[in-house]
Amino acid sequence: MGSSWSISGEEEEERRPLLRPGPGVGAGAAGRSRDPTAERPAVAPAVPAVPVQVLAGPARVYGRRWLVLLLFSLLAFLQGLVWNTWGPIQNSARRAYGFSSWDIALLVLWGPIGFVPCFAFMWLLDKRGLRVTVLLTSFLMVLGTGLRCIPVSSDIVIKKRLIHGGQLLNGLAGPTVMNAAPFLSTTWFSADERATATAIASMLSYLGGACAFLVGPLIVPAPNETSHLLTSESNSIHIKDRIEMVLYAEFGIVCLTFFAAVVYFPTRPPFPPSVAAASQRLSYRRSFCRLLSNLRFLMIALAYAIPLGVFAGWSGVLDLILTPVHVSQVDAGWIGFWSIVGGCIVGIAIARFADFIRGMLKLILLLLFSGATLSSTWFTLTCLNTITHLPLTTVTLYASCILLGVFLNSSVPIFFELFVETVYPVPEGITCGVVTFLSNMFMGVLLFFLTFYHTELSWFNWCLPGSCLLSLLLILCFRESYDRLYLDVVVSV
Repeated sequence: MGSSWSISGEEEEERRPLLRPGPGVGAGAAGRSRDPTAERPAVAPAVPAVPVQVLAGPARVYGRRWLVLLLFSLLAFLQGLVWNTWGPIQNSARRAYGFSSWDIALLVLWGPIGFVPCFAFMWLLDKRGLRVTVLLTSFLMVLGTGLRCIPVSSDIVIKKRLIHGGQLLNGLAGPTVMNAAPFLSTTWFSADERATATAIASMLSYLGGACAFLVGPLIVPAPNETSHLLTSESNSIHIKDRIEMVLYAEFGIVCLTFFAAVVYFPTRPPFPPSVAAASQRLSYRRSFCRLLSNLRFLMIALAYAIPLGVFAGWSGVLDLILTPVHVSQVDAGWIGFWSIVGGCIVGIAIARFADFIRGMLKLILLLLFSGATLSSTWFTLTCLNTITHLPLTTVTLYASCILLGVFLNSSVPIFFELFVETVYPVPEGITCGVVTFLSNMFMGVLLFFLTFYHTELSWFNWCLPGSCLLSLLLILCFRESYDRLYLDVVVSV
């Protein structure tokens, strides 16, 4: 990503340093820059950091960075909101459009399917920068939400195809909003703000999915809530009108966000905020070679991808999972909402803590996944109350789901920062793109099985504690390193 500040647009196998040495840089400083292993702390990895020139002047941060973060976060929020439109109102969608369980699962599945061209978006982010990638992403969202609003009342089959097509286009926006948060934070924010900015940008997508649990059930009535007042036909028409109200509202907000990004969303600030922001990065090809040959990265990538992929798929069909235990659509919506909102709040707070207390990412993840394993086991056993005889009440379901969401969702920005530190100088967008692709692959496989095995869902619940326990063991065996942090804290001194 450092090439964004380069004068020349030529591609090289290794990108040139972007910062020239300052007039006061002497041989001693240059020697420190060329041989970082001489003073590197014990946590540094064996692979040396790519050498960089020392800043000619102090790093600069700009107040406009918060506006850029706000626009990107709003885009991520809307992408998550549109993706999770149908899961929380699946009973109403069945009545209005004749959706089957397979349709509901497929509407959620378009999210991970949209990650199939993930590597193309990573290439675009690496080569053309943040502005071009964000504009393309927001345009895809405009097309997707607009496609769902095309009025085709006479043919329900065509309407269903338009809805599926719109969800697919929105899914294609997923790679950018899920991958680019560390790229944005490194480009615009100083070293003591990066984790916080990453948390805000990455958590807002989850918050959008959470708000879908709230907005959908509150605006769209469940079939059993209106059937005693209306005939079956008028009931379906009333539900369809309320669903279309939600679709039009989402389309309008997405259009406003797209126009705002067109008016102002710069690729980069005039001057980099840190040494790491302007340092060399590996080329696109060599980045993949570095990632695939780094066993530590593959270990921590699986620790992220498996449980987060399972949890994302589970959250998307939470209403379907809770229906057998007689939880209403509205209650399921509130459970999903608070589980993700709690994770977003705690995730941002933990990321801010990590900015102040550096070098503790592994310990934070161990604590979070210990809690996730316990809370997911509690939820799964509670749903099997006929066997375990645990109390199945609204309080226990709320508590176990909210705790699970807090522990898992709050781990996302911590994982992202650890990924970047582990494989530096691989570009942030490529690193996070690979792990989110893996996460969506696991979610897609799980939802694919759900389309065939949707009559009994206890197996889906057991996937949660199993994946969390596996991740906990992988994190425990992982050896952390902080090469990028070393560059900012030591080399820039």
